[in-house]
Amino acid sequence: MSTEAQTTAEPQTRRFEAEVEQVLKLVTHSLYSHKEIFLRELISNASDACDKLRFEALAKPDLAAGDADFRVEISLDEAARTITIRDNGIGMSQDEVIANIGTIASSGTRKFLESLSGDARKDTQLIGQFGVGFYSAFVVADKVTLISRRADLPHDQAVRWESTGTGEYQLSTVTDAARGTAVILHLKPEEDEFLKPWRVRSLVSKYSDHVAFPIRMLKEKQGEDEAEAEASQSTEWETVNHASALWMRPKSELKDEDYQGFYKHIAHAYDEALAWTHNRVEGNQSYTSLIYLPTQAPFDLAYSGRDERKGLKLYIRRVFIMDASEQLLPAYLRFVRGVVDSDDLPLNVSREILQENRMVQQIRSGLVKRALDLLDKLVSDDADKYKTFWGNFGAVLKEGVAEDHGNRERIAKLLRFASTKSEGDAPTVGFDQYIERMVEGQEAIYFITADSYKAAANSPQLEQLKAKGFEVLLMSERIDEWMMGYLSEYAGKKLRNVAKGDLDLGKKDEAEEAAQKQAEQDAEPVLKQIKAHLGERVREVKLSRRLTDSASCLVVDEYDMAMHLKRMLKAAGQAVPDGAPILEVNAKHPLVQRAGTEGEHAADVAFLLLEQAQILEGAQLDDPAEYVRRVNRLLGA
Repeated sequence: MSTEAQTTAEPQTRRFEAEVEQVLKLVTHSLYSHKEIFLRELISNASDACDKLRFEALAKPDLAAGDADFRVEISLDEAARTITIRDNGIGMSQDEVIANIGTIASSGTRKFLESLSGDARKDTQLIGQFGVGFYSAFVVADKVTLISRRADLPHDQAVRWESTGTGEYQLSTVTDAARGTAVILHLKPEEDEFLKPWRVRSLVSKYSDHVAFPIRMLKEKQGEDEAEAEASQSTEWETVNHASALWMRPKSELKDEDYQGFYKHIAHAYDEALAWTHNRVEGNQSYTSLIYLPTQAPFDLAYSGRDERKGLKLYIRRVFIMDASEQLLPAYLRFVRGVVDSDDLPLNVSREILQENRMVQQIRSGLVKRALDLLDKLVSDDADKYKTFWGNFGAVLKEGVAEDHGNRERIAKLLRFASTKSEGDAPTVGFDQYIERMVEGQEAIYFITADSYKAAANSPQLEQLKAKGFEVLLMSERIDEWMMGYLSEYAGKKLRNVAKGDLDLGKKDEAEEAAQKQAEQDAEPVLKQIKAHLGERVREVKLSRRLTDSASCLVVDEYDMAMHLKRMLKAAGQAVPDGAPILEVNAKHPLVQRAGTEGEHAADVAFLLLEQAQILEGAQLDDPAEYVRRVNRLLGA
């Protein structure tokens, strides 16, 4: 695995893209307290390259011919002040070097930069979520040289990339380079610690012991003083990691730090995993799974498409095949990270075969169960950790209510919301807790969806429920209205949106029923007059059973689309069904009583009842200027 190479053409000087240059500057100045991370990142890249070649060599054995012993080698040169990480993996062509060198250059750099706050500590955490990748080398090096030759290219088509990380890099074609990639770090003056073999070995043990390929370093001579050791450099390599698939080792041999180290390796994560589950399945088919729940949301979770998912690696008999999250987990579990290693799938499996393979469907079903079991355990064992999980991934998990009919009840059990009886807007209330504290005579679980927590919490539709002591779940995420369309009941209790349909708060005695009917009869003339003024702007004007203090509110029929969801869809350019809302009024309110008179301002009052309800609903008024004139006329009357 020599890095000797001869330049065959004049190097080209190119500039980094402006965004990459910004990120590079940030990485090199913000990771000073975690600079050792560079070694983990470069070893992970080297391991991935070996994985890729081992897989490609299944179909094309010539690619690995003469050097099928995949490995990563680390060498130190104290005189030249360099540390070199070499692999004999797949290597890169010149085009691949330009396009793919480092994750930052190709993973949503603009989104990353837009998220920066200027707070060094917070930005450092964000860098960890984003993944520092290849460019972490510049944390300890003032110059980085990369030499790479793709396994299927001739010796004279290797590529040399070099940069000081200050805005430019040089690119040239070289010859006689070995297959694979060598990254040579020219260390900064203050980074002498990384020239000490014991220090590098300790970092390999800490961060990369679980890498499934041998990580080798030159064997140190024992019993010699420093001068003798330097004079007689050993050429004997020794493996300094376990070099075995961690997921295949017995759980009894593994400690928490082993699992955490492996998580950071496969997820390229900066934070620790929140929880994990490690299982071996035997029977009609055999496979091993090790899956993790991240503590922080991966940076690209919100920006990558639901079908562009990575994070669950498929191995077959310890050979890495592909990132197979799309085939092995549903989209609502796309935050899960880990590995699955099957003993039975064919090595030449493709994505198309995975989609149709019955064994894959069984593995998928098992993984979903394991993931939901892990979440159940987190709920029962560590409420604080589950709160962390929900803050990062709750909105994603909600998709499962609609997508996974077979596990709908299990997923619903994991949902959390704010409520009229919780403190602030923290989503801490689950359906089980809600049911436990339902008041006597309450038959349904009540909820409301709105644009924001405050809009939900202060909605006039809640007034009668609050008066009777009924708890209401407050849902203010964009997905909530869509999700609740698929969830009509939980544990035998109907779920009722308090802003839809007729509000039934349980059985009434005969006196209450009689009083309600009498109130409706008494209010009928007022309701007709308000409807006459408003015309087609409302479908109907009704006496409200929801209101106690407010004058009016808007509702829709039970199976109609909520008004705030209509607004969101319209804003996104989507077609929405036509239909005017229902205006409910409180007959005891002075404004409603005034609307029923024959006075000159009766029409203004009727419109004001509608416009107030629209404002409370969060809607934009069609004619704000006319609304202001109408209010001024009434104030001056």
